[in-house]
Amino acid sequence: MSSQTALHHILSCSSSPFSLVVLNSSSKTCVGPSIFSQIPPNAKPTNRAHLRFPRAITRATPDDKDQSASTTPLLVQEEQPNREVEESVKVLKKAAKTRKVEEEEVLSALSVIENAKIDPSGFLATLGGLQSPGRTWMLIFTSEKRLKRGRYFPLTAVQRFDAAAKRIENGVYLGPIGCLNFEGRFSWKQRILAFIFECIRIKIGPLKPLEISLGQKEDRDPSNKDPFFIWFYVDEEIAVARGRSGGTAFWCRCRRVIT
Repeated sequence: MSSQTALHHILSCSSSPFSLVVLNSSSKTCVGPSIFSQIPPNAKPTNRAHLRFPRAITRATPDDKDQSASTTPLLVQEEQPNREVEESVKVLKKAAKTRKVEEEEVLSALSVIENAKIDPSGFLATLGGLQSPGRTWMLIFTSEKRLKRGRYFPLTAVQRFDAAAKRIENGVYLGPIGCLNFEGRFSWKQRILAFIFECIRIKIGPLKPLEISLGQKEDRDPSNKDPFFIWFYVDEEIAVARGRSGGTAFWCRCRRVIT
């Protein structure tokens, strides 16, 4: 599939307003956790930036270096670590680095982690860092509801979480063709991260980005009536969560490249 066609599918996919876009050579399917918002009918272009995030894109490589904390997994709080969880985490980390682990094995690992009831007390700090601009995570694998099927995400999709400012940025990058970014705010309660996107930025080739307000200016915290993630596991290398649509996905920590 060409990059132009991929961008067209991203912008036109509307079967679910809060679904991931998964593409293959013959069709488009919207599955997975909720991170992309449908542009509302009252959206208006604007020349003012609503957020103060730096202009950044992220290279599609795992971040094996420059980690400010220990890479020890956040396992179930028991005297003896949950060995099944440890093995499942190893499977996902291998899948993130190689993309060669079989679908069934990845789905099995996700199921184990979902059911492990891991203590979420350190999740947000690990996910979004202790200071702005936060941390970036590359989407690796998405599944359908109840882990029936899954696949490696075929495009470079990156999210940035800023725990200090409670901000979220989500983008899909198509190399020299352009990129699509959503930006907004989030709230955190226990293991649930709810979010509202406030603006979208579209960049095509060398042209100046077009920024569009999504009309979400109410002074309220996001709630479970908005798109959300339920986080099951977060360490310094990978993160696992389920979206509002019921699909589960996992990400790996990645590098940020300022342009």
